[in-house]
Amino acid sequence: MKSVLSFMFTIFFISFSNAQNGTPTDYLSAEFHKERREALRAKMPENSVAVFFANAVRNRANDVDYIYHQDPDFHYLTGYKEPHSVLVIFSEDQVNAEGNSFNELLYVQEKNQRAEQWTGYRLGVEGAKSKLGFEIAQNGKEFLNSGIDYTGFDKVFFKDFEDDYRDNKRDSADLYSLVETFKVQVGYYLEEEGQGNDPLNNELNVKNTLTSPKAKTDTRTLRTFMAGLRQIKTEEEMALLTKAVRISAMGQREIMKAMHPGMSEAEIQGIHEYIYKKYGSEYEGYPSIVGAGNNGCVLHYIENNKMKVENDLVLMDLGAEYHGYTADVTRTIPANGKFTPEQKAIYDLVYKAQEAGIAASVVGNEFGSPDAAARKVINEGLVKLGIVETEEEARQYFPHGTSHHIGLDVHDPGLGGPFEANMVITVEPGIYIPEGSNCDPKWHGIAVRIEDDILITKNGPVNLSGEAPRKSEEIEELMKEKSVLGDFELPKLD
Repeated sequence: MKSVLSFMFTIFFISFSNAQNGTPTDYLSAEFHKERREALRAKMPENSVAVFFANAVRNRANDVDYIYHQDPDFHYLTGYKEPHSVLVIFSEDQVNAEGNSFNELLYVQEKNQRAEQWTGYRLGVEGAKSKLGFEIAQNGKEFLNSGIDYTGFDKVFFKDFEDDYRDNKRDSADLYSLVETFKVQVGYYLEEEGQGNDPLNNELNVKNTLTSPKAKTDTRTLRTFMAGLRQIKTEEEMALLTKAVRISAMGQREIMKAMHPGMSEAEIQGIHEYIYKKYGSEYEGYPSIVGAGNNGCVLHYIENNKMKVENDLVLMDLGAEYHGYTADVTRTIPANGKFTPEQKAIYDLVYKAQEAGIAASVVGNEFGSPDAAARKVINEGLVKLGIVETEEEARQYFPHGTSHHIGLDVHDPGLGGPFEANMVITVEPGIYIPEGSNCDPKWHGIAVRIEDDILITKNGPVNLSGEAPRKSEEIEELMKEKSVLGDFELPKLD
């Protein structure tokens, strides 16, 4: 156990030091992405092709877009962070018109000096080759006339489209154009009996799909292939994921020292996210949840607009994202530094349940084992406290599952089978008793969730987020310490 934690500690601080000297140097390597493409190819049946599209650009308002976030599978396989791009992976080598063989193609955004002045540097074709390690990379517009005959493959794998992207009329190689072209090429709009069926009434598709043959498409299996790969973390991935988790744990530690009843939920959120940025985290892995009192009973409460947390319990579910990998860590603490008897009773019950869930997170156990172990403790405990009469009633106060994978997604894909070494999961039991619940009012408004990120190893579970105190006594003790933010005051605004 000590050697594992020592390894994580070393990675964390070496990487952090590198980041202080300029651009971070600890991104996933081109070799990592190439090996992941090879691993996918090994899962694909003979004479098949897999096609991946980058995430869409999301509009926030008018001419302002949200910060771009790459599709996790696309990131995993390429390391390419830009939109309007396509990856094509073939199960076997193909031969082009010049007689050269290849088994993958990457189509990227074209270099454009004027566009880059406004929205930033583009890697371009040469960058995709030199920095990402692709032998063949082309501009996106080449995909429109790629010459790939998808009808010649026994299976064409892709993830079905959400159609949640815009058509940029000024860009003939935007995601909209790339996807629509591919749909025509595989006969996406053709019904099984071969009749034209164009729900979007797109003129290009109406014209072409009536006569185009339909490829043998599969929109489900690719998700299974990717889940099987991504649920097992490599050493390179663990370096980044561990850093994201430890940054998140540091945020929880600092807010424990800084917390006081006069704080707002938004201020608490801001401290967490400031800590993330201070350690070099680019983003949050998901919208930050800071719920004081009854707000904590809303599982995905993200308004965070209570002006004073006063003497409430404060549930804080937040995770830093570092180089694409996101943590998911929750702590629940008393704003005034001291649990009431009722708060402590619920908190200690959740802690006991989490301990049982972590102990069940071992190689060979079924994925549902932590949930079963934690739920048994909570069910029995709520009966003992008199909050419910039977264990069957307890579900209303513990309505969610206990575990999920984490990685490039906060809810990373997985196959749901037995645990294997190098999986990373959450263990997050909780009890939520909203105002008006059918129990003694002294319990009303108490919400507790404790969530940690657990690495499954051959030698047992390792709590990656264990630096953030979990025991009620340890939390109270840390909250007595002086915060580095204690003297931070801003001028008052009239």
